[in-house]
Amino acid sequence: MQHTISVLMNNRFGVLSRVSGLFSSRGFNIESLNVAQTSDPSVSHMTIVTRGDNAKVEQVTKQLNKLVDVIKVVDLTEEKFVDRELLLVKMNAEPRVREEILRVVDLFRAKVVDVSPHAYTIEITGDEGKIAGFLNLLTPLGIKEIVRTGRIAISRGNQSIN
Repeated sequence: MQHTISVLMNNRFGVLSRVSGLFSSRGFNIESLNVAQTSDPSVSHMTIVTRGDNAKVEQVTKQLNKLVDVIKVVDLTEEKFVDRELLLVKMNAEPRVREEILRVVDLFRAKVVDVSPHAYTIEITGDEGKIAGFLNLLTPLGIKEIVRTGRIAISRGNQSIN
């Protein structure tokens, strides 16, 4: 089962290394990892996506809570949450496919952020399903390059990790 884990931690050198080391030492692969400072520059928020059964992931979250610089850990999987990814995709924009690319961009509410004579660079944000659907339609049109941020997530409603 896929788990989305939210971690609030002190923004200090080496914390990311200790967190990723904890996962690798337990045999867990990190499918997606995103880290950035919060409104407080001394605190960072990390979103980790991994796979495993509930019992094993619970053990990992307990171990995360024991790390010195970790403030709070929440497995969002059992909660309601909002998640998004950012995707940049560079397309072969040959004259015969330009209109079709722009139709797909419009359909998914994406935007073209760079244009050259033979390429479009497109930006889209959304959940995993929206990103997958977008890529499925663009693939036959000639993708040159893809860059993704990985998932970020936040609890819905009044719930907060702070």
